[in-house]
Amino acid sequence: MPGITGQGDTFDLPNYVGELFAETPTDTPFLSAIGGLSGGMQVTATLFQWQGYDLRAAADDRQRLEGANAPTAEARTRFNVTNVLEIHQEALEISYTKQAATGQFNSTGSNHPGSVGISGANPVTNEVDWQTRQHLIQIARDVEQSFLTGTFQNPADNLTPRKTRGILAAITTNVVDAAGAELDSDNGGAEEPGYLLLDLLQSVWANGGIMVSETATIMCNAYQKRKLTKAFITDRNYQEMSREVGGVSVTTIETDFGRLNIMLNRYMPTDEVAVVSLEECAPAFMLVPGKGFLFVEPLARQGSAERYQVYGEIGLKYGNEKAHGKIINLADGTGS
Repeated sequence: MPGITGQGDTFDLPNYVGELFAETPTDTPFLSAIGGLSGGMQVTATLFQWQGYDLRAAADDRQRLEGANAPTAEARTRFNVTNVLEIHQEALEISYTKQAATGQFNSTGSNHPGSVGISGANPVTNEVDWQTRQHLIQIARDVEQSFLTGTFQNPADNLTPRKTRGILAAITTNVVDAAGAELDSDNGGAEEPGYLLLDLLQSVWANGGIMVSETATIMCNAYQKRKLTKAFITDRNYQEMSREVGGVSVTTIETDFGRLNIMLNRYMPTDEVAVVSLEECAPAFMLVPGKGFLFVEPLARQGSAERYQVYGEIGLKYGNEKAHGKIINLADGTGS
């Protein structure tokens, strides 16, 4: 059923009896694996940054002569990467009557005269607490989506909101364009099945990514997961196992580039697959003095109802973008 806008009362938020089931999935695997809403790094500005550096290419011709003068001085430069915190804010208002009427139940919807009242208990005895928990779960889902597909926005004024850059937008170096091919394609017999992913893994590995096997992760949605299973488990007999990363259960496969996690993520675009070095990633958040991060606080009362807001500022630190990669424009099963 749809939600409501505005104050919750006994008419808009009816009670029922019986066990309560969640109809909407609540998993947030990427966010959970990198620290969740309670882990990560604390920052003290809306725009935060981290640094990077590189080394010169290894060479086999830099040997020096005995007794020679010191060579020409050299130094490596550093560079910075920035992202922003985005604000997540939700409000809740519940009437006094709704909070008190825990024993008032809605009709069963049946025309049978004997089914007007069904025995049982209302599992929600504190409407404010229950609705607050749902807001927190919804915010976690929003953050998961932003951390994947968010587009960077750091406005010059307060007329538009700040938006954190998601991991997919951050990846610019290791990008493979599938041009509409299937993930398990063999390129017309010219390549092994799954060559698109193997090409991407090689590119990420060559640039220093997926070096930590425990956190090297392939992230995809359901359709691409099926294609990945066919390409590597069915067609190539790669060994499949399982383990936990940050409390998230993932399957693993042994590949040419080590043992990699496979994270099924319903928020990934249907035509993309990402290779992520999870150890490079963490949530960044800002603590409000005396309140913390993602806190719930009461608002001024307006009439016979209680009002609350949930507030937090969070962004994604993704480390070295060369440690990640993505395949874009994959066939996703929706074409003709």
